[in-house]
Parts: sequence; C-alpha cells; structure tokens
Amino acid sequence: MIRYFILLFSVFLVFPVFPQNAYSQATEQRITGHIDEELQRSISLLERAVNINSGSMNFAGVRKVGALFDAEFKALGFETQWVDGMPFERAGHLVAHRQGSGPKILLIGHLDTVFPVDSTFQKFELVDQYFARGPGTTDMKGGDVVMIHALRALSAAGVLDSVSIKVVMTGDEELSGNPKSLRSAALVEAGKWADYAIGFEDGDGDPKTAVIARRGSSGWRLQVNGTRAHSSQIFQPEFGDGAIYEAARILGAFQSRLADLENLTYNPGLILGGTDVHYDAAKNSGTAFGKNNVISSSVLVTGDLRAVSLEQLEQARKVMREVVAEHLPKTDASIEFRDGYPPMAPSDGNYRLLGLYDQVSQDLGFGEVLAVNPRKAGAADISFVANDVLMAMDGVGLMGKGGHTLDEVADLRTLGPQTKRIAVLLYRLSQLD
Repeated sequence: MIRYFILLFSVFLVFPVFPQNAYSQATEQRITGHIDEELQRSISLLERAVNINSGSMNFAGVRKVGALFDAEFKALGFETQWVDGMPFERAGHLVAHRQGSGPKILLIGHLDTVFPVDSTFQKFELVDQYFARGPGTTDMKGGDVVMIHALRALSAAGVLDSVSIKVVMTGDEELSGNPKSLRSAALVEAGKWADYAIGFEDGDGDPKTAVIARRGSSGWRLQVNGTRAHSSQIFQPEFGDGAIYEAARILGAFQSRLADLENLTYNPGLILGGTDVHYDAAKNSGTAFGKNNVISSSVLVTGDLRAVSLEQLEQARKVMREVVAEHLPKTDASIEFRDGYPPMAPSDGNYRLLGLYDQVSQDLGFGEVLAVNPRKAGAADISFVANDVLMAMDGVGLMGKGGHTLDEVADLRTLGPQTKRIAVLLYRLSQLD
C-alpha cells in the first residue's frame, strides 16, 4: 500500500492540478446547492429502484429498472437505447448519450443485483435516519442514483452542455453473459469514444477512497493424468507417482513460484481426483471415484486467477504453464485458461484523475481521497474500457457495507457528499484545456 501512495505523490508532481480560476465558484455553489435541495428526491429514486427485483436472471426486473432510469436520462435531454441481451443470454443494457461541447466522459453503472426473484431480501427499508438496507442499495443502485443526481445538478446549474456524456448501465454485471465479446461490446465501443471513464461502484465502502486499479478475473482448468495400477506399485518406474501426487506438486509449485507477484491471486476452487472423474461445468460440480488400493489416474482442478495488469496476467500464465510441463514420472498434465474480466491497471492517467477528485473533495471540505489497495477491488465493468481512455476511476458511488449479503446497508449520509464530489469533478473536467 505504501508503494501506491509513493506513486500517487510522484504523479501529483508530474501532473498539474486544476488551474487556479479555471472554474467558477458560483457555479459550483449552484451545483452543490441543487444537490442539497434534491436529496430527498434522490432517496425516493433509490427506494423505487431497490424495490424492483433485478437479479441478473430476472430479465423483466432488469428491464424495469432500466426503464426507471431511462426516464431520468430522457428528462435531461439524453438519447437512450436499450441493447437487447438475447445474443449473450441476459436482459440487456441501457445506453444513454448527450452531446455537448466539452470532453467526452463515460459514466458506468449496472442495473442488476445478486439477489434472485425468490430471495427473501427484496425491499428498501430505512433502518434509522442515517442508514437504509435493501438489495442493491450500495451495489449498485445507489451508485446509479449518485450518477443521475450529479447530472441533474449540472443541468440545473446550466453547465451540462459543457461536457459530452455517454452512460452505459449493464444488466449483467453480477452474472455476466457470454460470449464476453458480445456482452461487453457496448462498453468497449463507449470506451473507444471517451476521454475519461468513471464507474459508480461502491469500492471498499469507504468515502475516503476511490479505485484506480482493479484486478481482473479469469479462470483456469487443470487436467492431470496418471497410470492406473495397483497401489503397491506406486513410485515404481513403470507406473510412476499417480495423478493426485502430480496435481499436488503442480498446486504447490503455483503457490511457491507465484508468491512474489504483488496483488496476484490464484485460487483452486474445485478439485476432483481418482480413477474416474466427471465434471459438470454448468453446475460447477462433479463426481469422482477411486479406491485406496488403486493409483489415481485422473485429476481435474478449476480455479480463478486475478492479476492487476495484463502484463502480470501473462507472466502468471507463463509460469503456470512451465510448472504444468514439469511432469512427475508416468504422469502428464495440461492447463487451459479462460478470459473473463480484464484488469484495470494503475496508470499515470488514473492517478491524475484521482488527484483531481481528491482536490475537489478537499475543496468541498470532505477531506482527502486515497487509492484503494487493488486487493480490495474486485473485477468490474470499468476494466473493459480502462485501457482505451486517458483516465479512469471507479468506486465513487453510494457507500455502505454488506454488499452481496442480506445485510447490505447504505450510509445515506454519504449520498450528498458523494454526489457533490462527482458533480463538481465533472464540471471541473469540462473546464480543462
């Protein structure tokens, strides 16, 4: 973590912050004042969104949340489009665009939650004057509301025309469709259009942080074969060590040889071994048969691999392939890799955007904002665009705790400050040369 702070400090020395007098304090006061005036309206919008079940596979619910936000964007003069999700077996995405005179900024949200239609966790509920619980309050209908609330404030202050905004709200972030190339096409296209990209996930739930690096999420599948024989002959030259010992060697070598790659993780999530192995990929389950007096002839292992950059991902895969190629006697093995969410690597541009956001926060009296440790930032949609834009940042949505659980709670005290910070940031970005 110290390394990230040092890099952040060095970026501040290289990149200028906002030029003095490049923006109007009166305009910023109109922006923040409007946010205060409409705070209850934003809470009401959040309640309406949360009360619509939009588990990723509840296509009707996802579309209904999309329609709710679609009306908000149209009221602000956006042209909207629903991207049908049938080609990637999901509900689809909401895309909204408003052409302005200034920089091109991509805003990213998502409509779905992890809670299916039969979940017991369905409704928005005020816990007290500060907290509200409900499915998606923080992840990420709260972030969607922060986005819309900020855009409304820019419109009310008369400066929305000074930026070109494209919004992509995916309908399958929590359980993404396949193929990834189709489900991510709208994001990728928007990323190639944009100068800047901002995601409205809740990050680590702390308003003192934002995300400028996310680890990607990809998969791997290891198949190991041994020579079946009576157990009394194990380790003999003609029969060898068996598939289970070979799998254990490989997994142990993964751990030892990859340990020095910072922020990399490589988790085996399922293992099946014996003489007969059957795996059901659709159900992430399987069966195995083996006898204690028989040398194992088959092992299957599946896992995930999370890297902070594409370079680190390729380095890890190279090491894993080398390990797999070093067979114990009378065994062989192969490994396959599956691409998923790409990493969002830390970059000078991302650190600069964080620096600009931090300056806004301090100017508004909300304190400094630091970078989240990538180990605390999972994969997210912004990773599909981060390599194509000048600057990218995520984790600026509504804060709280308990995401993905029945204890998900939003801290409503962060709604106003989070919205003010992002709205003023958007305004100041419009004033940069």
